[in-house]
Amino acid sequence: MRTPHSLIIFGLCLTLSACAFPRKDFSSVPDASVITVRQTGSLYEAIPPECAGMLQPSQYNKADDLRMSIAFGCATYTNLAEQVAQPRDLIHPATYRGQSAEAAAQAATRYRENKVTPLKETQSTNIDSK
Repeated sequence: MRTPHSLIIFGLCLTLSACAFPRKDFSSVPDASVITVRQTGSLYEAIPPECAGMLQPSQYNKADDLRMSIAFGCATYTNLAEQVAQPRDLIHPATYRGQSAEAAAQAATRYRENKVTPLKETQSTNIDSK
């Protein structure tokens, strides 16, 4: 059984931990629209965001301890802009046709019933059959 003294200590610890870890504000974290796409003729180029406009001040700033501002999402969207293979897909994405639901259900049923077709005894690295 808990004593009133232990409940007071628990409440005090809970209150202090809430002060030590302030709630983060994600309202200004960007979405993928910060990546711009430029078209030159038939070529498309993904351009990463300007990180200076994404800076947010640290929530841990004190009068005697100013912390760095953080550009949340800048590295993620810069990397995405550099890695996207077809930048035009950011503007006009191709429709996903996907697999038919019936074929997926049949595959799951075969797996559950242990009626999976075994793999062929070949190696994909074979160049010829010699």
